[in-house]
Amino acid sequence: MDTSYPREDIFPAPSNKPDKASTVVNIGAPTAPKDHLLWSLCNTVYLNLFCLGFMALVYSVKARDQKVQGDQRAVRYYARKARCYNILATFWNIALPALVLALFITGIVHLSQVVNASIDLFNLRGYVGSTEEDNK
Repeated sequence: MDTSYPREDIFPAPSNKPDKASTVVNIGAPTAPKDHLLWSLCNTVYLNLFCLGFMALVYSVKARDQKVQGDQRAVRYYARKARCYNILATFWNIALPALVLALFITGIVHLSQVVNASIDLFNLRGYVGSTEEDNK
């Protein structure tokens, strides 16, 4: 047993050569991509215009199946497709009722203007043949 100091086998002497070894730092475990199943289910139940919510649900279920099988590349692919369909479905689920509401309000305003104009028209017809003495 060697008891001499300094022990060079434990603390090697510094050299002028650059160190070629690289350092890899893993921060936490890699997370699996989201499959957006709940979002797809909500889009399927609510309005489901052009069956976009159903398509998102199909791709979400495929992503979940691939997650169980462990194929991360397929999970990312199907999750991305599900997210795109969900974005489209959410846009239409918000835009279509807003458009219908705007058209309904515009129709009510236009109808009230038409009714007021027709009331004025009928009131003027009653007074065309009358004189000012009759109106008093």
